[in-house]
Amino acid sequence: MIPINAKSMPTAFRMRRLWLLAVGLISGCATFQPRPISPAGSLAAYESRSLANPGLGKFLAANHVPLPGPGRPWDLKALTLATFYYQPSLAYARAQLLAAQAARITARERPNPSLLLTPGYDSGVPAVPSPWIVPIAIDWPIQTAGRRGDRMAQARHLAAAARWDLVGTVWGVRSRLRSALLELYTARQTESLLAEQGSALQSVFDLLEGQFRAGVVSSYDVTRARIALDNAILARQRQQGRIREARIALATAIGVPVSALRGVPLSFAGFKQFPRDLTRPAVRQQALLARSDVRAALAQYAASQSALKLEIARQWPNIALGPGYAWNSQLAGDREWQLGLSLTLPILNQNQGPIAEARARRRVAAVQFLGVQAAAVAQIDGALAAYRSTLAQVRTADSLLGNLTHQLESIRAQVSAGELQPLDLANAEVAFYAGARNQLATRLAAQQALGALQDAVQSPLTLRPALLQSAQNIPHPTHP
Repeated sequence: MIPINAKSMPTAFRMRRLWLLAVGLISGCATFQPRPISPAGSLAAYESRSLANPGLGKFLAANHVPLPGPGRPWDLKALTLATFYYQPSLAYARAQLLAAQAARITARERPNPSLLLTPGYDSGVPAVPSPWIVPIAIDWPIQTAGRRGDRMAQARHLAAAARWDLVGTVWGVRSRLRSALLELYTARQTESLLAEQGSALQSVFDLLEGQFRAGVVSSYDVTRARIALDNAILARQRQQGRIREARIALATAIGVPVSALRGVPLSFAGFKQFPRDLTRPAVRQQALLARSDVRAALAQYAASQSALKLEIARQWPNIALGPGYAWNSQLAGDREWQLGLSLTLPILNQNQGPIAEARARRRVAAVQFLGVQAAAVAQIDGALAAYRSTLAQVRTADSLLGNLTHQLESIRAQVSAGELQPLDLANAEVAFYAGARNQLATRLAAQQALGALQDAVQSPLTLRPALLQSAQNIPHPTHP
């Protein structure tokens, strides 16, 4: 209730007081501040990104990783942190989480009351003391059946789902980074082996060409050696192009221009190891319960539950209290008080349509959760089987290369002793480097299977919880 004493307060002054009150209430509101995006400016900011950025250095230090420098190359761990710092897809996922968290503010807000002011002027009343009639009414809504709590619960679950979506994005960008780094490592190793094999094939060709001039071998043998040499040269050229493409893919995975990797030393030491800690049954069981997509689907189902509760609560009408006051001194100082009460009568419908839709959406969310969990089972079991299979192949390829090494050493000794010809040594070197390439391909398949297993189980053994948390909280460098 707002008391007004018309006898002691002129009408213009009363109206000014009401206006000042309204201005005072509005002054606490938020104001719009434009933040335009300049394509040229954002492009310049992207092109200036560097792994020597001081902000990135602080982020690495906060996660107990020293900034790589001379004599300390960038390994997968340090590059992962750089990806968390720069990757635009993570910034987008963080923005989505902030939007979901902001929706919680909306959900917990109570509806504002409204003020109805309908001043009237009675021309048949003398002007003294006042012909004005000033009725004032307040409409105060009261929500019933706990629907505010249901809205808050729904928003809380949706924010949790957005957070788990962000965790899934973190794993996704880490997976793409590892794949790009592995591709670059494999391309470099393959190019190096092709160079060695090309040298051996060149020796074979030179020796056969000399024997052809001496009439020992036919032109067919020389031509076949020339074809093998040309194929090796072509394969090496392809690998050199693959190296350039892999560098671009690595820069894209990190979120920096390819120029940021120029002169940056990289470490590939982790790709020579094949851990077995992720193959334990306990890791699989934990993954099926705690994977980001499983937890996100579970949160979405909880949100659908709250949405259904909210629609059921809306069967009951809200109440609006409307106390009012009117005063006119000419009508014998007449003062009128009203106490209004309004509510919607659930006669034509009881919100059955929205309730049925909410029940259906809950059913969809339940089926979706079961589908996500079933897909997780298939992905984890498939990744485990593939990794174990490739580990067996790695052992066989390592054994084969060991035998080729012994054979090469034996032939080299026999050539030194004059028991075999240099051509035999050159052919043995060609066979050795072919075996080395087979071993590299087998190890690549095993590392790819390991990466798929890491993605499937999302285990703290791969990414520590503290590192995941830091990836979620860091603000994007170009965030407005």
